[in-house]
Amino acid sequence: MTETKSREKITVIDLPVTALRSFEEHPYKVVDNEEMASLVDSIYNQGILTPITVRPLSNGEYEIVSGHRRLFACQKLGITAIPAIVKELSREEAIIAMVDANLHRDHILPSEKAFAYKMKLDAIKRQGERTDLTSAQLGQRLTSVEKIAAESDESKTQIQRYISLTRLIPELLQMVDDGKIALTPAVELSKLHWQTQQLIYEI
Repeated sequence: MTETKSREKITVIDLPVTALRSFEEHPYKVVDNEEMASLVDSIYNQGILTPITVRPLSNGEYEIVSGHRRLFACQKLGITAIPAIVKELSREEAIIAMVDANLHRDHILPSEKAFAYKMKLDAIKRQGERTDLTSAQLGQRLTSVEKIAAESDESKTQIQRYISLTRLIPELLQMVDDGKIALTPAVELSKLHWQTQQLIYEI
């Protein structure tokens, strides 16, 4: 076990793969594709360079906050233990950390962004953060969505557009991910009743 001391003590320990649990409603897909093959090759040759981040659960297991792809790669290699940073986080804190840790990745699908932003927005609201938070840097009062925008590379409007995609039926959302429907018409379709969406998809 190694420890690195800063403002907050960070402890890295090796956890058995069997003690790890995927984050509930994790919005990012773990796909066995070329990128995964590259990650598997990297871990095989160099080991796990960045520990995963987990939070302890009441049953003695650990929920993954960041590192689902690394865990999958380790499982493919037959690795039985993985280095992890254990953090005491509430559900809301874990959601925000999980979303922020993954949004910087390349090749994020529209559906992944949609549900990630929605989860983060709901978590901020549940935390009871005021919608009149003041930012000294921006010099304006921030709503929850504006707070998310201030912490990302996208505008408030764009984030709201992505969140609207969560109202699409799965078939249409998959078409957005596949590049068959652009974001703008997808946002308009999301305003329709799901039965109407189903009819449009069938047509």
